[in-house]
This record gives sequence, structure tokens and C-alpha cells, in this order.
Amino acid sequence: MKEGNKLGFFSKSLSLETLLIAAIVISIFIRVLNLGTREFWYDEVLSLLLSTGQKTAYVTPKDVPVVLANYTLLLNLPPESSFSDILRTLVSLLKGIVAEPHPFLFYLSQHFWLRLFGNSEIAQRSLNTLLSLFSIGCGYGLGRTLLGHRGGLLFAALLATNPFFLFHSLNVRMYAPLVLWTILSAWALIQLIGVDKINPQSFQINTKASLQWKGQLFWTGVLIAAVAAGCLTFYLFAYWVITLATLVLYLDRRHWWQHALRLGTGVLITVPWVLWGTRQQLRNADLGRFSTPPGFFATMVQHFQDVAYLLGVQLGVGDWVTSIPVWVAVSTGIFWIIVFTIGSIRLWKLGEHRRLGTVLILGIFPLFLALLADIVGKKFTIGFGWGRSLMIILPGCLLLITLLIQGIKKEPLYRLTATGLILVYLTISIGDYSLRPRQMFHQISDIIASEPTTPTLIVMNSKAWGYVNRLAYYISPQYPVSLLAQESAKLAPALEKLLTSQTLPYGRIIELEVAEPVWSEPTTAAERETLQKILQSQYRLKNNQLLQGTMDLDEFTVNVYQRS
Repeated sequence: MKEGNKLGFFSKSLSLETLLIAAIVISIFIRVLNLGTREFWYDEVLSLLLSTGQKTAYVTPKDVPVVLANYTLLLNLPPESSFSDILRTLVSLLKGIVAEPHPFLFYLSQHFWLRLFGNSEIAQRSLNTLLSLFSIGCGYGLGRTLLGHRGGLLFAALLATNPFFLFHSLNVRMYAPLVLWTILSAWALIQLIGVDKINPQSFQINTKASLQWKGQLFWTGVLIAAVAAGCLTFYLFAYWVITLATLVLYLDRRHWWQHALRLGTGVLITVPWVLWGTRQQLRNADLGRFSTPPGFFATMVQHFQDVAYLLGVQLGVGDWVTSIPVWVAVSTGIFWIIVFTIGSIRLWKLGEHRRLGTVLILGIFPLFLALLADIVGKKFTIGFGWGRSLMIILPGCLLLITLLIQGIKKEPLYRLTATGLILVYLTISIGDYSLRPRQMFHQISDIIASEPTTPTLIVMNSKAWGYVNRLAYYISPQYPVSLLAQESAKLAPALEKLLTSQTLPYGRIIELEVAEPVWSEPTTAAERETLQKILQSQYRLKNNQLLQGTMDLDEFTVNVYQRS
């Protein structure tokens, strides 16, 4: 083969399309490789408890020790010997969910997945990982519909490698499915509206029926199912339903009532849950924590910071946000705001009105709705939960980035920008999973396993159920371990009463000080000193260590006391 032909073959084999497919494959490999490399974090173990249907059996620790294995039982399905037992478990599952702020669909799907594959980390995370792969595939379909084959591949690759989405693909929470319902509903609606894909530059809406009745029936079913599933997965999906209605008015106002019937049917399916579950959840809601500070200027600055923070987390730093200063995420978000503004102006001047308007509606409009709701309601909710509460904007924002990159007419610069951003995304994600291990409770279990037959009491300064259940999950029920969990101010008196009231069966006491107790204030220096004096009256300090993970919820001080 001649040298020129070799170079031509090499260039063709490394086309942008090939690199994009390779990036998607690498992102899938990262997901599969990391299914079980991290411990359940606080919210994940709560998802497991709710999914077993045994949340209603959970009892908050009292001021006396409890056998830790009693909590371990709650992280498995209850004993069942008949179909009526299964129905009883499902009823208990729904009753447990109504005390939570989220709808039932995610927990119900995890429940059936639990029945099939068990409660291991790999089993529990595999469902969301599988749904994230469906999201990537549907992302290609949505991107191809709007931006052509190459645009679809680029959008799918950006979605697959995006650090924020990749993390939530391995997180036992409802956010990965939310992205699937978001993409599916947008894709179905655009198919029903009818987009002329022959000339993607003009992006003309096809006024003739673009789908045969079978196709219309199929996409109608997809749209209705996706809207219903989204509403039953996360309440803020309501912003997305409004966004879809806005897209109808923008692209196909003439047939608005047909699309309204479809969207309305999806919403109506959720009515039984709204009437029974949502009303109870609203009674349990604590909305006061989102209140705005006094002063107009301070409030507006905070709203802008929240928007920048949200964009920075979702489009840049991902789960690193739990370990880096806030200003890094805000600065990243400001960068994207500048890029979106300049890029949108440039595309508008180039005549990309229709496509630009569509992706702005899909990406920026739901963020605008959330911001407007915060301003009117005098709340701060946009940045809540490290940006995950508004994950519905992620696909639209990535579509906007894809469109901006497609606006680059010079092929070398187009290729460099696309591959550069994907390499940045992959670097952030690989660094997250290789440089930030989280095995705190395994280390506590190892301490207990060093003397497996020694009766042990764990003394913890928090009654929060996330911590209690993490201990129960990672410490084998075969070990003789009891737990005394109280908020910091009450822990020392409870321990002193225990140590002076009876002959102690515990040969070892492990003091576990949680840096972020969640339900109470952190331990003060005076409370810590009092607790140590009580322990040292009958036990000697054997060793101590600091355990850290990726967030404040993962920081613990462990003091191991041996019987004198």
C-alpha cells in the first residue's frame, strides 16, 4: 500500500464519528467497571431501605443500645411465603414512600430489581446504569432528529461522558431515570410535530403528516408513557411538561390541541398518586429551609450564583462539587453562560433560528421556569442537592453545546472542540473514580473483624437513619455488635448511664464521631471531652483514625477503646 493511501486510511479510520463512538464505549466501560467500587452513600442506603418495603418497620435508635443486626434485616426483603405476603410488602413500600419527598416509581422499580438480583451494590446500581445506556441511545435518536447523524453522535457522546450524568448513572437515586424520561418525551414530541430532516440547515417544520398512523400511535404512546413516568419519578418534572407545551407553541401551534391531549393524558395518569400520595408528602415537606435572605440585591446575587453553580456542576465539575470550593463550580457555570450567550448570538446571525430556538427551549427554558418560581416564591431551590434537582435541563444544555459546536464551519476546529470537550469530560470522570475512593464503612468493619468474637458497642453522635443503615449494611450481622446512637448533647449522659447501671458485656467500644450528624449539631469540644472521660473510666484508648470520603457526610473520627 502506498504511503499516501496509508495516511488516507489512517485519517478515515480516526474520523470524528469513530472517536465519538469510542468515547461512548469508554463511558460504558467506566460505568460497568465502577458498579461496585464505591460504598453506598447516605441517600443511596435510604433508597435501599425504602425499596425493601421495610421503611415503616424502621425505629429510630433510643438512649439504650440496640443490636445492629436488627437494622441489617431491614435492608433485605421481608420474609414472604405467599402472594398475600408480597402484596403486604408492596403496600408497606407505598406507605413508606409517602413520608418521603419523591414519588414512588423509582423505588417501585428498584424494589422489583431487588427481587431479581439482590441488594448488593452492583445489583442495586445496575438498573440505573442500564437506564443510562438507554438514555444514550435515545439521545442519539433525539440528536439525529434535530441535528443529523453526526450531531446525534456528538450529543450521545457528550451525554455519555458528561461527569454529572455518569456519576448519577451509578447512583441509586431517581435522577438517571429522569434523564431518560426527559429525552424520550422530547424525542417523541418532536417526531409527532414532524421535523423535515432532509435539509437540517433550514429545519423546516413539515406541515404535512410526517408519520403514518402507526408511527403516530407509537410515538403518542411513548410520549404519554414518558410524561407519566417522569411525573411519577420527580415532582420538578412538571417544569419539563410546561417546557414541552412551550415547544408545541413554538413549532406547531396549529395542532396545539392534539399535543395538549397527549401531554394531558400523561399527566392524568398520575392523578391517583397525586390524590393519595402527594397530599401526604406535602404535609411532610419542609420548605422553610429554602427561604431567601433579606435584601433585593443580596437575593438577586444569590439567584445568579445558583444558576451559575447549577450549570457549572451539570456541565463541568460533576460530583467533584462535593470536594471543591463553591467558586470553582460557579466560575465554570459563568464560563458556560458566556459561551451560550456569544454562541447563540452568532448562530442567530447565521440564520439558525429554528434549531437555536428549539434547543434553547429544551435547555434554558426549564431553568428559567425554576428561577422564576424561586423569585416569586422567595426560595432558593435551584442549587439544592448539588444541582441534581434540576437534572431535566442537562439534555437540552448538551444539545445546545452540540449545536454550538456544529456551528463551527472549519473542520479541524470543529473536530478539536468536540474531542477536546469529551476528553475533558472523560478526564474528570476517570479522576473522580480513581482518585476519590470511598470505603469508610469497610474500614470500620475491618476493625471489628480483627476481633470478630469480641462483643462490641458502637457509640455514634447521630441518630440519622442514613448513618445507622450504612453501619448495618457494611458490618456483618454475624458479629456481636450493638449500637448506641444519640445526638451529641445526649450521647454522653446516655453512655454514662449505661456504663454505671450494669455489668458491661462489651469488651470493646468504638466511638464513631460523625462530622455532619444531619439531624443535630456537630459535637462540640466540651461534649467530646466529656465523652472521652466517661469512656476512659473503664476502657483504654487503643487507636484512633480519621476516615474521609468525597463529602462532609463521609467524614468520621474513629476511636477504638478496649476494656481495661
